[in-house]
Amino acid sequence: MDKRVFEGLLYDFYGELLTQKQKYIFEGYYMEDLSFQEIGELYGITKQAVSDMLKRTLKQLSKYEEKLGYVKRFAEQREAIENAIELIDLGEKDEVKNILNSLLD
Repeated sequence: MDKRVFEGLLYDFYGELLTQKQKYIFEGYYMEDLSFQEIGELYGITKQAVSDMLKRTLKQLSKYEEKLGYVKRFAEQREAIENAIELIDLGEKDEVKNILNSLLD
């Protein structure tokens, strides 16, 4: 999985656990494509402070993932569904049934 996509998923799953300032800075950088300089000007902090905040925020999001594993589970489920779709096209009904049953576990 692409690093930026993974970081976006971390935010999607755990973003509500961040402070408001962490959210604003993360969203400014990742979603609004602002530079560290632009974000710093918006919030009255240095671009180094923005960089440090993003690093700490990503570290915190990664810790949540280590403990809870929601992004990993999401990726595994998505892959299983993609495999099931391919098997449907091939007419492999029993295999599809097995994959879908495994998702219920």
